Amino acid sequence: MATASMKVASETYTTEKLASAKQGERQSVIAHGVRHQEKHVASSASSKFIGFKGVSSSSQSSSTKCSSQMGSGMLRLECPHLRMLIEDTGKHLEDLEKLSAGSSKEDVDKALVIYTGMFSKFVDSYRLIPEENIPTCLKTISDVIHKAWAIPSHGHTLGSSLCDVLRNNGGLDILIKSCCSQNKNLLFCSARVLEQCLTTENRSYIAENGLVSVLKAARICSDTRRNVDLTRVGTGILEHLFKHSESTCKQVIRQGGLKSVINDSRYCNDVETLRHCSSALANLSLYGGSENHQAMICENVQNWLFPLAFHDDDNIKYYACLALATLVANKEIEAAVNRSGALNLVEPFLMDHDPAEFSASSVAHIHGHSKDWLERLVPVLNSNRKEAQSLAAFHFVMEAGIKNKQCNTEIFREIGAVESLKRVASSPNAIASRYAAQALKLMDEELPHKLSQQVPLWTVEDVIEWLKQIGFFNYSKEFFDSRVDGDLLLQLNEVMLIDDIGMLNGILRKRFMRELGLLKKMADYSSCDFSDLHRFLMNIGSEMIQYTYPLLNAGVDAKVLKYLTDDQLLRDCGIENSIHRLRLLENVRTNTGVSNLDGNVDKNIDVFISYRRSTGSQLASLLKVHLELRGFRVFIDVERLEAGKFDNNLLQSVRQAKHLILVLTQSSLDRCIGDIDHKDWIHREVVAALSSQCNIIPLTDNFQWPEPEQLPEDMRAVCYFNGVRWIHDYQEACVEKLERFIKGETKIGDGVLGRSVVLGGVVTPGTPTLRGSLNTYQRSQSNESKGSHSSDRDSKENILVNGKEPIVLNDGVYNLHE
Repeated sequence: MATASMKVASETYTTEKLASAKQGERQSVIAHGVRHQEKHVASSASSKFIGFKGVSSSSQSSSTKCSSQMGSGMLRLECPHLRMLIEDTGKHLEDLEKLSAGSSKEDVDKALVIYTGMFSKFVDSYRLIPEENIPTCLKTISDVIHKAWAIPSHGHTLGSSLCDVLRNNGGLDILIKSCCSQNKNLLFCSARVLEQCLTTENRSYIAENGLVSVLKAARICSDTRRNVDLTRVGTGILEHLFKHSESTCKQVIRQGGLKSVINDSRYCNDVETLRHCSSALANLSLYGGSENHQAMICENVQNWLFPLAFHDDDNIKYYACLALATLVANKEIEAAVNRSGALNLVEPFLMDHDPAEFSASSVAHIHGHSKDWLERLVPVLNSNRKEAQSLAAFHFVMEAGIKNKQCNTEIFREIGAVESLKRVASSPNAIASRYAAQALKLMDEELPHKLSQQVPLWTVEDVIEWLKQIGFFNYSKEFFDSRVDGDLLLQLNEVMLIDDIGMLNGILRKRFMRELGLLKKMADYSSCDFSDLHRFLMNIGSEMIQYTYPLLNAGVDAKVLKYLTDDQLLRDCGIENSIHRLRLLENVRTNTGVSNLDGNVDKNIDVFISYRRSTGSQLASLLKVHLELRGFRVFIDVERLEAGKFDNNLLQSVRQAKHLILVLTQSSLDRCIGDIDHKDWIHREVVAALSSQCNIIPLTDNFQWPEPEQLPEDMRAVCYFNGVRWIHDYQEACVEKLERFIKGETKIGDGVLGRSVVLGGVVTPGTPTLRGSLNTYQRSQSNESKGSHSSDRDSKENILVNGKEPIVLNDGVYNLHE
């Protein structure tokens, strides 16, 4: 046992048992979800302490409680050291609770002296407490640290000082040893304290002296998903372990830490746990290095970040976007991250949030990040990817505001961020440059010359500034003498560079043309592109955007595209790459992105996912990842989350899809009832699918079907399609069934996880059933349909998992019999 070898110094304490301490209660108010520069506390949604076996005891003042219920029995606080120290803590916790952002330095220093001394006594007395009472002691330590971190402005000083006491007095060694205990309550309580005290110094100590033990405990907690408190603690520890070094990250991944985070992000719906998962992946992206980035790609992290970045919680979204931006800045894995489609979520999030307001919206940001953490963000700011630049600049605005209040803006010069911010502030990346300029203002730095994203409207001076940014300032005289403005810059080719600019070095010309190509992709052509040609080219591929201006200069718009020949694209539009010409003509022929070119539409999308934003976005994002990992081309509209208006181009995407998965969550079709004006998105998407031979597959999750007669007549047929019922804990089985529908392997009437009751020769909405056609399940019994007006929660069934212990399905909830 973790403390079996500890000896008691006083015979008095070992031979006599004292009567229970005088009863008294003091409600402890604990702040939740506290995160600061070096610490993210255990984010309990309630003030209850949950033991490993799931038995809870109130977190009313542990300072005066005589007994606390943990595990399967009642433990009495009969150790004098424990009783006296807890009572002593209770006397002073009120002083701690009175501290606020406006507290004087004297008050903070006084509290610091009291609690550092108290923690020293705690650690010393911890060795003298019988093992059965140790969890109670650990709970008190945890409550004090938790409360200290929660104090605005001063929380870092108090919290880190208490954590230093644990490290310097041997407390960390005791906690590390307890992580190997067979006593599950002791293991969890130790992990709970560790999760709150992993400051920079303590992380280093753990990495050197107990990484394997702590990691094992973290995984035990993380993988216990039926106990939310355990999962929060486990993912919280993993979040911090990924914020140390490349070698530590590598070891954590090797021991299964990354798999645990991914699995929790897939199967857990708890917001605090998902915040830990999102931050863990962001930390791993920043601290992991190239080798660990490759390991992340092998685990498809770039894909599983999509549901996190698609989440309703802003903190989950933000750190998922940060992880994506950091990963895409690594050229070795840029293509893999780009293919995931998750990068499309980064800029909409940034455009919808103000950095100052976002940093103040959650205690997760109140203390900012450490110098080491911020230094690792600078390469992301220096990336050529606009998403990476934009998010890094956004974060530096938040940090500049925080460090400004702390009178510590010099840190940005020390890590080399100021020059990088100046470069980004003067770049044509509209989002990134705006945020970079805001950050520089907060740092009291001089703002550079600002380049507009409207490159066609650039002056000669703008072109000279751009040359300076890309390292070609030596040629500024030649460009100035030739009066090269934005219009001429976009038309330059290698022949002009040789004859007119005198750039004779072939490698320099290649470098220049590469930078010019990046500029063309980033440019805004709205001042001269009145037919949205830029968007059409972007839909083909980002590499096609560079041809926007040559096509516009040749007099081409979206309506003219269908008449162009290969020779015209080469001779008149200057598109020398024959493969690009072929792709352009092929996309015009197949009507991708261009409306009404001919009557036929090629089905070049495997699956279109239709969902209700308010209740179905998370399930829709999960489906996207599952199906893409199985090789399907999936379309899901991410802009509706931010734009708030219907885009008619979505209907074209529906017509191009072979299958439409209709995600039906609670009340998904309520807005369709009485929608005679076709204002509802789902209504319009279903009608478009029905009219274009697109196979509709309903996927239900806690959904109650309305009577078919209640729906508009033009979408009523959706009630008669076979479908799949979603069970969150059995995602793979559900997606396997869905895949069979898509591939046509499931016939009407085969109702595994779906609706299969045939009345009058057609399939009608009925009670979902499970049958033995999936490897995961063996059917023991099933209920027949109760009629067309039914819910996916109407059935109560017994199923066998791999032919073993039964799972009882009661009102849609599975309970494992252990």
